[in-house]
Amino acid sequence: MTTNFYYVYALKDPRSSPARPFYVGKGTGSRAYDHLVVPDTTRKYTRIKEILAGGAKPMVDILIEDLTEAQALRLEAELIAAFGTEETGGLLTNAVVPARLGGKKRKHIVVPQGAVERAQLGLEFLKTAVLQLAKANPQGISNSDVASLLGLRSDYLGRQKDYLSYSVLGLLLREGRIKRRDGASPCHVAES
Repeated sequence: MTTNFYYVYALKDPRSSPARPFYVGKGTGSRAYDHLVVPDTTRKYTRIKEILAGGAKPMVDILIEDLTEAQALRLEAELIAAFGTEETGGLLTNAVVPARLGGKKRKHIVVPQGAVERAQLGLEFLKTAVLQLAKANPQGISNSDVASLLGLRSDYLGRQKDYLSYSVLGLLLREGRIKRRDGASPCHVAES
């Protein structure tokens, strides 16, 4: 019998009634409570300091327990998408949507609430999977390896294209998490 150690939680601001969530996360052990005692430079901790300075204490609400990591990830992603992040007009201080995102607004295009967060969370999952593949193969991986082995190859209009995997590799290169090794067979390797 395996035990599921993960849970999903919300940090809530008690200064409104009902208390409003301002952060959603997944964790094990004391993770949900660690935010209250471990300072950092995030918007989440700025909100915590504001609440404390106002004489209140942030509420920690364990929403659901006894989850596998995959279940916790999925529920966390759905809740973040449902509540939205401050960058997209939502409630949460979660930093799943990069600040550089948001480029041009396009007239006549409706972006449903939560769509940006879902896309960015999905992108983080893809980047993590590609990075894990690169780390497991120190000799390097090609774009074709990523597309084929992770099931990212497209079949658009009957033509196989590897644009998605190429884009994910490009993002990881820009972030400095992988590097390109040129040679007879160019490949990508994880940065140490």
